[in-house]
Amino acid sequence: METYVLFFLASIAAGVINALAGGGGLITFPLLMLAVAPVTADATSAAALFFAYPTAVWRTRDQLAGVVRRGWFWLLLVLSLLGGLLGALLLKWTGNRSFVVLVPWLVLLATLVILLRPILVRRRGGHSIQLSFSPWWWPVAIAGIFLVALYGGYFGAGIGIVMIGALSFISRGDIRHVVALKNLLCGCMRGVAVIVLVLAGDVEWKYCVPMAVGGLMGGYIGGMVSHRANRIVVRSIAIGIGFAIAAYYFWKLYGPTILRVGGD
Repeated sequence: METYVLFFLASIAAGVINALAGGGGLITFPLLMLAVAPVTADATSAAALFFAYPTAVWRTRDQLAGVVRRGWFWLLLVLSLLGGLLGALLLKWTGNRSFVVLVPWLVLLATLVILLRPILVRRRGGHSIQLSFSPWWWPVAIAGIFLVALYGGYFGAGIGIVMIGALSFISRGDIRHVVALKNLLCGCMRGVAVIVLVLAGDVEWKYCVPMAVGGLMGGYIGGMVSHRANRIVVRSIAIGIGFAIAAYYFWKLYGPTILRVGGD
């Protein structure tokens, strides 16, 4: 019983983090590793935390009202679904996560884009999301979002920060609207990836169910925070989480080597 309670509370915290910026899996995956095999832990964590996205989207639905009526939104949505599906299928077919070496660099780059967003992106009229590039940049934008979605379906570590970085680079508007759009697109791409994981039989449901309930609650809380908080606060939270995720994966990948060299 203590294990289920711990996983439930951890998934609430992870759901909040995912709704705000991403990286909640850094909480749930290590905990699940204590109880199940790595592949099962990863699949169970992904399935449980998926449910944070619908509640976060529902909580910030008013920030998406003007976006869903735009043609470019549906293009981004299709790209996210297609990339997420292909990424999950690639993982299933190859059986490895070779993208892990790219994670800290991708997250660090995306975090720097968010940090430099006021300089890189012009804000006009203030609040709703609008595209900020000329038609000549459409192929680059389409390719960028598709690659982000492909990565999200294949591996997904830090996908929230990476998606915020990509959306921040191609759009202008309030960071809270960018986070709301991120939750919708990431929810769709991770949703199709989770379907693949479920069909593959990799999810441990006795842990996934209570964690999914916690993820639902955490997503709602995170959506409420991102909706009500000052945009500077939301942006600062996203940047802080981004640097923390990058530091975690840098240490995970290169820390043992540094310690070994230092010991020699």
